[in-house]
Amino acid sequence: MEKLQIGRANLTWLSGGVNFLDGGAMFGVVPKALWAKKYPHNDRNQIELRTDPILLQIDGKNFIIDSGMGNDKLTDKQLRNFGVLEQSLVEESLQKAGLTVEDIDSVIMTHLHFDHACGLTKKVGDSYASIFKNATIYASAVEWNEMRNPNIRSKNTYWEMNWKPIVNQVETFEKEIEIVPGLKLIHTSGHSDGHCILTFEDGEDCFIHMADIMPTHAHQNKLWALAYDDYPVTSVHEKEKWMDFGYKRKAWYTFYHDAYYRAVKFDASGEKIDEIERLRYEYK
Repeated sequence: MEKLQIGRANLTWLSGGVNFLDGGAMFGVVPKALWAKKYPHNDRNQIELRTDPILLQIDGKNFIIDSGMGNDKLTDKQLRNFGVLEQSLVEESLQKAGLTVEDIDSVIMTHLHFDHACGLTKKVGDSYASIFKNATIYASAVEWNEMRNPNIRSKNTYWEMNWKPIVNQVETFEKEIEIVPGLKLIHTSGHSDGHCILTFEDGEDCFIHMADIMPTHAHQNKLWALAYDDYPVTSVHEKEKWMDFGYKRKAWYTFYHDAYYRAVKFDASGEKIDEIERLRYEYK
C-alpha cells in the first residue's frame, strides 16, 4: 500500500477495486490522438481505472475518502458493462494498516455515484447494512438529495441499497465544511450537481483531492472534461480555479481513479515536480 505524509496528514491508499471504461467517455470531446498520449488503453479502447479509497489519518482520527466498488453489489450485466475486474478489498487493506471498519471515524464522500458509494454498505441476508457503523458520513446537501431522489439520468448511478442503510449517519453541508483544522470538503458541482473536492492545508503543506473533475493525472488540462459530467463547463471552471490554487502552493494532487499514480505535485507553472506511483501487477 502506497503512503504519503503531507504535514499532519498521513495518507494510505486502500484497494477498492478496478474497472475498465471507454476512454472516449472518460476524456469527452478530446480526440483520442491527444488523450492516448497521456493514458494507456487496451484494444477495446478502454482505460484502467482504480476505485481506491484513501485512508487519511490526522490528529488521531481515521478518515476514508470515498468507499470503493464494494462487493457483490453489481449484477453480472453491470460487472460486464462497467468492466469490473476486481471488487473491494478495503477491509483487508485496513487490516494491513492495523485497523478495522469500526475504527473509521468519518467517511468523506466526494459524491455518491455507485463506483464511489457501493463500499458504504454490504448485503446481509435479503437486505443491506452499513459497513462503517461508527463513522459520520459527509456529503454535500445537493448530492444527498439527488441520491435519494434521482432523475432520469442519475437513477442509473444513485442506488437505494447504497443510501438507505446509512441514512442516520450522514451529515450534509451547503458550500463547505471543515472536518478538522485545515481539512475542508468543498462543493464544486460539475461532475455531478453535488460533487465536492477535498483540500488540506497545514502551514506550507497542502494536498487537493479533485475527485472526478480530475480523476487521473492525464486530466490535468483544464479543458479536458468527462463525457460523464452533468455540468462539464462547471467542471472546467472549477478545475481552473483549483489548479491555480494548488500550483501556487506546490500542492499534492491525490487520486482515487488513477491506475498509474497515487499523487502528483506540480510547481507554480504546472510542471510535475514529484509523484507517487501506484505499485502495479498483472491481472489474471
